[in-house]
Amino acid sequence: MSVFARRQDNKNLAMDPIAPLRDFVIAMTTLVSNNLQEDAVLSEGTPLLERLIKSNSWLPDFCATPHPDFYQQFLLHGDPLERFSVVSFVWGPGQKSPIHDHGVWGLIGMLKGMEIAQSYQRLPNGALVTDGKEQRLQPGQIESISPQRGDIHHVRNALEKEPSISIHVYGGNIGAIRRHVYDPTTGASKSFVSGYSSDLVPNLWDRSGVRNQIQHQEG
Repeated sequence: MSVFARRQDNKNLAMDPIAPLRDFVIAMTTLVSNNLQEDAVLSEGTPLLERLIKSNSWLPDFCATPHPDFYQQFLLHGDPLERFSVVSFVWGPGQKSPIHDHGVWGLIGMLKGMEIAQSYQRLPNGALVTDGKEQRLQPGQIESISPQRGDIHHVRNALEKEPSISIHVYGGNIGAIRRHVYDPTTGASKSFVSGYSSDLVPNLWDRSGVRNQIQHQEG
């Protein structure tokens, strides 16, 4: 990319900072509208999410705020047909999730900081056993999950003194899906619905920056 092109991109982002998220939502809407198989959605959605998490300048401050006691899940976009949702997970220093499942496919992109995830398998008798080694997710990296190959895991912020933020895309309205948490000793499951950490959602369609530029040029 030329210096001029980079400057132009920076200028456009300054006028329309939410544009990367809007472009991602448009691309994902097109993707899920093609009625692809799950593996194809995960494969084709990965480079879209990789492009989104190249920077964090587009993420509104209220969707990047840690809580002192527990991790937060902020809705960034919910497809009106509930075919997918996009959320930011904000982990305070040292925070972790319980062992849980998802029930739908998912893509996880590390935006800032670092996560450590441990996957589990549930045996026929209901007991949980670890499935492979812990996986570290660093900025720019993508992980996929799928009920078809097992989607039970435990996640924690790898940083003890700083927050971490990841962007998740799920194959449904993740805040309204009935899922399960698991007892690490017995493997017993308990149903839960996560909800979201805020009633606010970013406005993807505000073009006031472009409007202001036109008014400035013609004023």
